[in-house]
Amino acid sequence: MIKNLLHFEGHVSPGHALNPLHSMDELGKLGRMLTHYQATDLWELDTQRLPAPLAKLRRHCRQFAEQFMAPNVQKLDEAPHTEPGTLHPAALHLLKHAGRAGLMTNLLPAPLGSATMLDLRFPTAFRFAIQVEELARVCGGQMLLLSAHQLGLAPICLSGDLRAIWKFVRPMTQDFIKGIPHLFAYAITEPAAGSDVEDGHGALANQPRVIAKRQGRGYIINGRKCFISGGDVARHISVFAALEGEGFESWTCFVVSADNPGLESLRTELKMGMRASSAAELSFTDCYVPADAMVGGLRQGWALNRATLNSSRYPVAAMAVGMARRACELALEYCLQTQLGGKPLLSYQEYQLQLAQMIAETRAMRALVWQQASGSLQSHQAEASLSKFFATDRAQAVCEMGMALLAEHGLHNHEGMEKLLRDIRLTRIFEGTNQINRLAVIEDLQPLLLDRLAGQRDTVSV
Repeated sequence: MIKNLLHFEGHVSPGHALNPLHSMDELGKLGRMLTHYQATDLWELDTQRLPAPLAKLRRHCRQFAEQFMAPNVQKLDEAPHTEPGTLHPAALHLLKHAGRAGLMTNLLPAPLGSATMLDLRFPTAFRFAIQVEELARVCGGQMLLLSAHQLGLAPICLSGDLRAIWKFVRPMTQDFIKGIPHLFAYAITEPAAGSDVEDGHGALANQPRVIAKRQGRGYIINGRKCFISGGDVARHISVFAALEGEGFESWTCFVVSADNPGLESLRTELKMGMRASSAAELSFTDCYVPADAMVGGLRQGWALNRATLNSSRYPVAAMAVGMARRACELALEYCLQTQLGGKPLLSYQEYQLQLAQMIAETRAMRALVWQQASGSLQSHQAEASLSKFFATDRAQAVCEMGMALLAEHGLHNHEGMEKLLRDIRLTRIFEGTNQINRLAVIEDLQPLLLDRLAGQRDTVSV
């Protein structure tokens, strides 16, 4: 590090008469009130602008991630592939602390969860976008281990089924408060139906493979689900199954306990990225579930699935923002620490231009996600989908810019940039591929567009 550097090349020093901050400070009192500001850390600036409960959440999540996630980033990323149902000791430790910190139970207020009534003033998708960004900045895999659990809970909470919420959510919260991990998982993807279970037209042209058949006072489920995040270590799984002889429109949500003798975790994937979180293939063989394990009622699963995706696409976008932010931080630090011609790389305007582009793109992503997610208590599909595909696409571009800046140093695992590139790719696939999310924007606008074609509307504004 070069000490006592007065300014970077191409810029005047902070105390120079031509520096804007210095010159604004020389204005009269009213002029200073209207123009002058202090050089401020951008994260801190955004946090100060949030409502107090959300600022508190952001600081809490950042501190938690630094304390309990950062020490195990490489350990969990490089750990040998484990058998289904196995948790690395560091992952188990993380889950216990996350439960006590309220990060696994803050969908609902007490006694069902750990959120406060003040928290409920803000859309859940917005709160979770803030939370997920802070976790993803430190480690994508550990973030997914914690966040996929909330996805498993989402259909239960969104159903408005108070019986199911009391039956399943309250015991989970009580366990986590005691430091006992009690994870949920979300099972929609099937070996023959990936994006098809996230798109109406695809579902119309395909047949479901996970089938629920009525038997006595319950249902027998048969079939397989795949790529289920945390599915092998979850205590309960929200499983979407079609009724016998019917299509995806008959999808019904059932909560299946991990100790059900008809459920088996066949394997977990050896993944490129987010390796601290498992992706399991689950088999259901004459898996009996009682009728009171049904959530929301018969044939309500498709609506719950789509509503869950609308809510969860914002946190996926926020994952990408967190990873892009980390890429910016790593690139900035590298350009400060590395010298060329006796000067830090940041002295060269070529590096300044690239870094400024990375920072601008990251902040644009966050601004979009926060603006859309904070819009209403109900998550709108078009807004959620465009936030997801825009943020995840641009975040990968930002990570690639960071890799280019670090050059050959970026290839080393200990630098952190290559892990970001492995982790970021998954955000463009799950919660619907980005192509599916682009189509979802048009699907949401379809009623208005058809009305426009029929002459019933003068225009459709975007």
